[in-house]
Amino acid sequence: MDQTTKGSVSLTPCDDGHLVTVLSIDGGGIRGIIPGIILGFLESELQCNGTEYWCSNLFSSIVKFSRTLFGPQYNGKYLHRLTREKLGDTKLHQTLTNVVIPAFDIKRLQPTIFSSFQALVAIAEVTNQISHDGPCDSLNVEPMQYDRFLVISLGTGSQKQEMKYSADEAAQWGILSWVATTNGGTPLIDAFSHASADMVDFHISSVVRALNSEHNYLRIQDDTLTGDLSSVDLATEKNLNDLVKVGESLLKKPVSKINLKTGIYEPAKYYETNEEALKRFAGRLSRQKRFRKSQMSANGHL
Repeated sequence: MDQTTKGSVSLTPCDDGHLVTVLSIDGGGIRGIIPGIILGFLESELQCNGTEYWCSNLFSSIVKFSRTLFGPQYNGKYLHRLTREKLGDTKLHQTLTNVVIPAFDIKRLQPTIFSSFQALVAIAEVTNQISHDGPCDSLNVEPMQYDRFLVISLGTGSQKQEMKYSADEAAQWGILSWVATTNGGTPLIDAFSHASADMVDFHISSVVRALNSEHNYLRIQDDTLTGDLSSVDLATEKNLNDLVKVGESLLKKPVSKINLKTGIYEPAKYYETNEEALKRFAGRLSRQKRFRKSQMSANGHL
């Protein structure tokens, strides 16, 4: 692809050099079908670029965000059995790439990370590793050099934004009303569930804009889900098929950026569909993999 500029954003830098590549996926229960469709398209494009690698081989880190304020609704026996059947005795340190799974320890009231790294989120984690160990052949990037990160962040969809609560209404709430209002609302839960993913996007968007590196960050999210589609555990055949359609239609929608003042996703200034953006990123990921292989070969590591 030729170097092009749409609006004020250069979409295709001519020389990436060393990059830290990060794939981030939100938690969302059954709505994980949506990023699954997106990943399927990305991997098909990687094959079109002539690379024999899959997503697990092309990203320096893969992050999985989960969020819940309740105990488990299901006992998980089937999931645990299926996981044991598929993975056997495979441990986290044996994954094909670095994996970061943030969680929260309610006993100690502090974050707990299940990862081949030890940090809060992928970008902070890789930066921590570089600070501790110094640059290496696979991560030839200095600490805090965030413009050298290439990030794809996939959401699992969220409910269509509505003005659910007013200041006048909230002023009348007691402790219990923050948990559940008389009209069935759950203000505290709504705040936590929306903030966990939105704050990550808000932070990264602020950083890449400040560094003029928006071409290195792609966030794909549908914040217009309604009805059954917004459920995290409605696994009927109809809903599963409808979620597939959401993922497929999301590919055709324009790339959206979060408005840092309103928190609402808006079409980017340059017009590019999510599908086109993923093709662009697939090309860069493929080139990055070839670049790393050439560097390793030159250093006698092959």
